[in-house]
Amino acid sequence: MVSGIAEQQRTTVAPPLVVLYEPVSAELEDVEAVLCREMRSKHPYVDELVRYGCLLAGKRLRPALLLLAAKACGGVRPDHILLAAVVEMVHTATLVHDDVLDGASVRRHRATVNVRWDNAASVLLGDFLFSHAFYLASTLESTRACQLIGRATNIVCEGEIRQKGSCADFAMDEATYLEILDAKTAELCACCCQLGAHFAGATPVLTQQLAQYGRQLGIAFQITDDLLDVVGSEAAAGKSLGTDLQQLKPTLPLIRCLQTADPARRAQVLKALQGDADHAAQRLRHLFDETDAIGYTRELAARYAARAVDELASLPDSPATTALRNMAQFVARRAF
Repeated sequence: MVSGIAEQQRTTVAPPLVVLYEPVSAELEDVEAVLCREMRSKHPYVDELVRYGCLLAGKRLRPALLLLAAKACGGVRPDHILLAAVVEMVHTATLVHDDVLDGASVRRHRATVNVRWDNAASVLLGDFLFSHAFYLASTLESTRACQLIGRATNIVCEGEIRQKGSCADFAMDEATYLEILDAKTAELCACCCQLGAHFAGATPVLTQQLAQYGRQLGIAFQITDDLLDVVGSEAAAGKSLGTDLQQLKPTLPLIRCLQTADPARRAQVLKALQGDADHAAQRLRHLFDETDAIGYTRELAARYAARAVDELASLPDSPATTALRNMAQFVARRAF
């Protein structure tokens, strides 16, 4: 029997992803059952907060990556189901904390926790999810999962701190930007694929290839996410957009624009960044269109997606392998 939370969750996943997840649809239902069981409390206030948080992560991309990697490498085992729930709890915790940092008001077409409750509730919910995720991982016989997830989570947090420290650093270059993306987004995607392959009994070489697939896909995903923050629709995205410019985060469209603009346009960009956030967004979009910033960002996302697909070359053909290939293409095309 699927719970109300799982039923509501299913309706938030975009149709293309439903198709991509088909090879592991039954296993994802099992993951939802674990999440619904674990994201509860006997205390009413805590229970309401935690169950609401379960609705906000949305796409279930990371559990799907873990399960697809497992199935492509041999098969899904009981440990995979628990680990897929664990990585989703870690991811949800980062989103809840991100919404506080960004002052976001909408996620997955719902009010963020910081808006519906407050920042204190958001921070505490994120802490609850982090700690409970690690507790669940520790219940497995092997300590390998805790090691990998712990390391990945630390790198994710380090990447977020680096991004926070880079706000208003308009001299940032593309290489530094990509390093931050690698840490704050790609690391957890790589960890998911590594866990899927490792616990399916894949060879060390194949496990690392799957991890590299997740890393390249994660970078493509975040580049596209940063582009959507500039050119996307909040109605379609289901979350607050424009927060990167409001927070003065130097994402790739802005970095590329500053690098390629002539001195006059560069001065206009820097002046726009000092003004009202809404006006700055409108003005910058015009300047991005005048340079190659938008097209270049799309092209770079597509290149990372292609690199992800290349890492799957040694996998045997299967529905799971096909889904992983198509996943990379889907991720890079979200902003078209």
